[in-house]
Amino acid sequence: MTDRDDDYFELLAQSLRVCADYKPKFGTSGTAGLTRREFQLRYGDDPFYRWVGLDSSLIYAAHKAAGGLTSIYRQLGKGGERLFRQLLCDQLGLTAEQAIWTYKIPGPGGRSRTLELDGRIEFDDISDPSARRRVEGWADRIAADLDLDAAFKRQMRGAVFEVRQGYKSADSKRQNADVANASNAYAHLYVPSLVLLSTQINEAVAARYVQARWLLMRGTLDGSETDSTYVFCRDVLGYDLGAFFERNSDRFRALLEDIVASLLSPTDD
Repeated sequence: MTDRDDDYFELLAQSLRVCADYKPKFGTSGTAGLTRREFQLRYGDDPFYRWVGLDSSLIYAAHKAAGGLTSIYRQLGKGGERLFRQLLCDQLGLTAEQAIWTYKIPGPGGRSRTLELDGRIEFDDISDPSARRRVEGWADRIAADLDLDAAFKRQMRGAVFEVRQGYKSADSKRQNADVANASNAYAHLYVPSLVLLSTQINEAVAARYVQARWLLMRGTLDGSETDSTYVFCRDVLGYDLGAFFERNSDRFRALLEDIVASLLSPTDD
């Protein structure tokens, strides 16, 4: 175990722990969700649901587990964002502000909206000569892989990143937003890069991102620094993220099993 393992473990674990407290909302407008007792009062007061047995504790447990598992995937993504951004800071000497990218777009009524991507590497922010050479060498290779024209390559400032635990859904709204993100990234002279911590991605979605000139890096243990998240972290950032997860796998598995056991329980109070 290295000096950073506990800190990096906590970045991801903090996000996951909130899932243990998940309570389904059952169509209510509040944010806290319903306890089992509140659920049984609500469904028990509905004649039809009571007649057919939907006020059962097992129904509550099923809703709690289904929503809680969705929350686990979401929080894995959020924790992964924080962990990846911290790696950029620690390995490349970036500040928190340098490691994130925001840009503005026009909104209704003349108001602008600020959008944010999960990570950024700008060449001029890297003070360590060896780290800068690694990143610039990687940038040359992704420019070749993406067939970027010579004029863009001469002006390229770096890369921006969107981090996901995986991408199984085919959410068109999310895809459209990311296609717009890619256009804005190129307009600001950054290469947009999608970083997946797992190998899980809908292949039709993957094809669309590639067509939009995103660099797509999957959570594979082999491959190259331009198509594997873990090879990129090891060879470009200089940190073996795959080895970190391997070293701490028992801790992550125990944490997740505790959370899932809590979600599968029909009682919460």
